[in-house]
Amino acid sequence: MNSSSSTPANQALAPVAAQDRVFVWRDHASLWFSLGVGLLVMQMGAYLLPALSTMQALMAIGLGSVVGAGLLGWVGKLGCDSGLSSAGLMHSVYGRNFARLPIFLNIIQLLGWGSFELVVMRDATVALGKQSGAMTAAYWPWLATLIWGSVILLLMSGNMTTLVRRIISRVALPLVIVSLLWLSWQFLAMASTTGLAVLLSREGTGGMSMLSAVDLVIAMPISWLPLVADYARHGKSGKSALTGAWTGFALANIWCYSLGVLVALTLPSEDLVTALLLAQGGLIALSLILLDEVDNAYGDAYSGAMSAHSILPAWSIRRWGLLIAALCTGLAMVLPMHSLEPFLLLLSSCFVPLFGVMLGRLAFGTNAVELMRDAPAVRWDAVALWVLGIAFYHLLPYVTMTMGSALPTLGLTFAAAVATRQLQHSGQPAQA
Repeated sequence: MNSSSSTPANQALAPVAAQDRVFVWRDHASLWFSLGVGLLVMQMGAYLLPALSTMQALMAIGLGSVVGAGLLGWVGKLGCDSGLSSAGLMHSVYGRNFARLPIFLNIIQLLGWGSFELVVMRDATVALGKQSGAMTAAYWPWLATLIWGSVILLLMSGNMTTLVRRIISRVALPLVIVSLLWLSWQFLAMASTTGLAVLLSREGTGGMSMLSAVDLVIAMPISWLPLVADYARHGKSGKSALTGAWTGFALANIWCYSLGVLVALTLPSEDLVTALLLAQGGLIALSLILLDEVDNAYGDAYSGAMSAHSILPAWSIRRWGLLIAALCTGLAMVLPMHSLEPFLLLLSSCFVPLFGVMLGRLAFGTNAVELMRDAPAVRWDAVALWVLGIAFYHLLPYVTMTMGSALPTLGLTFAAAVATRQLQHSGQPAQA
């Protein structure tokens, strides 16, 4: 029997069959290294200065990347072990009806981040065009948005596993590594003229604590938590999903954040793209990184489609993906996305306690598939922990500004979920 004849009506809430799992360690690592690279990540690295000293910034980058990517890999392992998407994991922990709320919030945030990625790609494209003497007309930003949106639509019409294994792993990854190596070499050469030891010993001006900086670094891997299971579920081994995603994303996050710090030290500028263009060969290197941004926008659209399909399975994942890609393109053309970034970060904060509870409930060998099949309409204990976690996340800065919010909230919700694990087996199972 072929896979198409046995495909369930709701692919997001059914485990991926063993014979359909194709991702190995290299696929997980390549995908998450590629998704971890981005202009926005470099810009976030530049934000660490001048508040922190150079060494403090690098320490925060290392710690935040390792911890954040580890959480990403852990959720990926849960998705791979169970074969469930992120939506399926949410159903198992929060109940088959209530889970629709965080799934809907995830769709909203993915629409926002997908649109924001298109804006970043558009702005970088226009900057590259102006650098070469073209794209000076007023219509170019609109046209660039439509072009990149069309690329995402084209990719959404294809097969996700083929895209990851043949395009990202074999083509995009080597190109983006070469571009990062070139930019790193160029900015290290610039730094050496000033004196690398002098730059490394540069003191901070204050205004940001070490843990707050770690919070800023960990924000990137945490923002991908609602997406990782959608891809890891296609893996052959939970161990390879864990270590592949962890290794790939940690390396990319450390590299890009550190490159942002290096750029800020050597060519302080409010416009990161302009600073990168000043490097020798920066035009080519930046163009390759810009191409790598495509998979970030694709990742948002694909996972948004998976979440939407879980709610309304009458539409296929591909059909939902095409709609979401089109919506992202339209939103990128009409909304002031840069001013909406704080709202998107606020929305993302809901997912820190959400996954703290999920990790606590699904860790240590819990069968997520059985838990989902037996789920009541609402698991009120898990819902209560999530709501309390959101409140804790936003109230903690009023108590202390030195701890950050993400790590304390994750720790609290995880511990509370583990301590109350027996409650997830209470309540009536779902009716067949």
